[in-house]
Formats: sequence, structure tokens, C-alpha cells
Amino acid sequence: MISKIQKLIKKGVKIPNPDSIEIGDEVDIEKIAGNGVVIYSGCKIFGRSTLILQGVKLGYQGPVTIENCQIGPNVNLNGGFFRQAVFLKKTSMGAGSHVREGTILEEEANAAHTVGLKQTILFPFVTLGSLINFCDCFMGGGRDRQDHSEVGSSFIHFNYTPNQDKATPSLIGDVPGGVMLNRQPIFLGGQGGIVGPCRLAFGTTIAAGSICRKDVLEQGRLIFEGGVKSGNMPLSPGMYRNIRRIILNNIIYIANLIALEHWYNHVRSQFVSDDFPQLLLHGLNEKLNMAIEERNKRLKALSQKMPDSIKIYQKTAKDKASPLVLQQKKEFYERWSELETTFRVHRAAADNRELREMFMEKIQVGIKTYGKDYISVIKGLDVKDAEIGTRWLQGIVDTVTAEVLKIIPSFC
Repeated sequence: MISKIQKLIKKGVKIPNPDSIEIGDEVDIEKIAGNGVVIYSGCKIFGRSTLILQGVKLGYQGPVTIENCQIGPNVNLNGGFFRQAVFLKKTSMGAGSHVREGTILEEEANAAHTVGLKQTILFPFVTLGSLINFCDCFMGGGRDRQDHSEVGSSFIHFNYTPNQDKATPSLIGDVPGGVMLNRQPIFLGGQGGIVGPCRLAFGTTIAAGSICRKDVLEQGRLIFEGGVKSGNMPLSPGMYRNIRRIILNNIIYIANLIALEHWYNHVRSQFVSDDFPQLLLHGLNEKLNMAIEERNKRLKALSQKMPDSIKIYQKTAKDKASPLVLQQKKEFYERWSELETTFRVHRAAADNRELREMFMEKIQVGIKTYGKDYISVIKGLDVKDAEIGTRWLQGIVDTVTAEVLKIIPSFC
């Protein structure tokens, strides 16, 4: 009986050391291309939904383990562990990568060695240095490989709080502008960090060694950290002083993911081709669904902490307790199920059809000109046409946000 490894070699896959490779019984080798694929020593491939397209190279710098990932053409995964993630054309990651569920790297996004990602979405060309922990965040910005958003080495997105929750997603750039590949890049300097949940506008630069703890909503700002005053003060775990900013940032983050879901369904789906087959589109939608469900799960978990948070806040603040803060915590807890329903309803709700159809006409013109080359078509949009698309997507973000805030009016 011919082994799966022998069948792969027969269809053209280069495997220099076949005895060192492990392929799970559940793997469908019909989903592994032959042309240009190289699997170096020590690699392991698992998962029924694993897809590997032409030109992919696995494990050049160290062994790679793949589990239920969808890997587009000419991707280099040089070493590490990769589970339930999607990698679009020409993305790459260095040795020591640790990439887990809900992660999406769009075209030519890349990372150097020893980078950890989970529930991370990187738009095209976003570049990460080495020794980075960048989970639970979205990043866009930049126009091409020479003008891209960058995360410096040893950067951390702080995504776990002393109150033991992870309602901490950070929106670095945004979906409506980022998809157009015409926004200012964002630079996050090395040896620094962001304390999530945080929102940063396009064009933001965080100086090396700085920790960003506040939203930066004005474009083109330089954020740097001065001398940090030492302190020693009582801590009340579970109190949550500024619940409004946390909740608002989570709502806007989810609204952006819903806008991205519309983009994938209406725009990305037009580019199905040999380089972007239906299975890769399916993987993209699956991972985005994971990201949305994860954010709902984390927000729900936070809402369940509010009764205790109210007690702690009242005990700590005593007669200085803010009635507004108490009302916000109460609303968030009592009306969580309505919030969750509203998110679900708007994932399928009608968007601005007129704007969408106007934009889709421009996309079809681009496809006739450039073929199904996604990057060329999007970059080929003129400013006015791209603006139509941004208005369509921003309308989804604004509608979702407004509808959710109607349920918790004390947050407005």
C-alpha cells in the first residue's frame, strides 16, 4: 500500500527526508498541491480541513506542525506550531512561531522569528519583527511592502487583565479604511506595548520603549512615554473603574469584524480562482467567525462579573461611588443577552445596498482590468471609488455600534 508521503512525492511535493515527516490519517492529500511545495525535515501535518496550495514551503528553519490550517500560494512557514489559522498569498513566518485559532494573515503579511499570535488579524503587508506577543488584535494600514505598518521586536499586546478577563481586543487602524490599502501605516516601536482594549488611528507612531494605555483617535500622532512615577496604593481586584471605555472598544471591535465579514462575503468572494480557491475562502470565513464568537464569549464573561464588581465598587468608593458607573455596570449585566442577540442579527442584516452595489461595480471593472489579482484590483481603485467602499463598511460599523448602544443607553 502506497503511503500518503509516497503519494505526495509522486504528485510533485519535495520531501528531502520522508522518514522524518508525519501526516495524520485524517489529512486529505488531495488538498495538498504538488507544484512547488516543499516539506522539510521534522514537519507534522494534521487536520481534516488542512489545505496547502502551490509554492508553499514548510519547515526550512525548523520543524513545523500544521493543524487544520488553510495555506495560500507561495507561503513560507519556516518553523513552529500553527493551528486553525489562515495564511493568504506570500505570507511568511519565522522559526519559533506559535500561531493559534482565529488568526488570519492576509497577503504578504509577515513575521520574523518567535512570534505568538491568537485571534489576530493582520491586513496585507503588515510586518512583525521578532520576539512578539500579539494576540487578540486587528492591525491594518499601509499601502505596499515599502510602505507598511510595522510592529517592532519585543512588542507586547497586553491582553489579560489583573481581573482575569480577556475582553481586551485592540483595533489598530480599522476595517473600513484598512481594506482599501491606501491608509497611512502605523508604527509600533520595539520594546513597547499596548494595554488592550485600545484603538489607534492610522498614522499613529508609538515610540520604542513606550507602553500605550489610552486610545489614539487622531491620525498622525507620536506617542511616547516619559518618566514613570513610582507608586504603591491599595488595589481592589474586580472593581473595574472605567467600564465604559472597555465596553465601547469591544463593541466597536466586533462591529469592525462584522464589517469585515460583509467584505469577505461580497468582495473577497469575487476573487475565487486557482490562487484563492473556494476552500481558502471558506477557511477565511471560518476563522473570522471564530474571532467574532471569541469576542462575544469574552464580553459575556466580563458581563457576568458585574454583580461582584458593583459590590466591590460600592464598598471601596463608599459615598463617592458614581451613580452613572453603577448604572453602566447594571445595564451591561442585565442586558447582555440583548446585546448578544443584536450582534447576531446585524451579522446577517441588510447593509446599505445602494453603496455596496456602486462599489461592487468598481470591483468588477477592476477584475476585468487586472484579473482576479486581489491586491492589484484594490490598489487600482481611484480615491473616490475606494471612498464609496469605505462609506459602505463604515455604515455597517456605525449601525451595529448605534444599535447596541440603544440597549445600554448609559454608555452613550
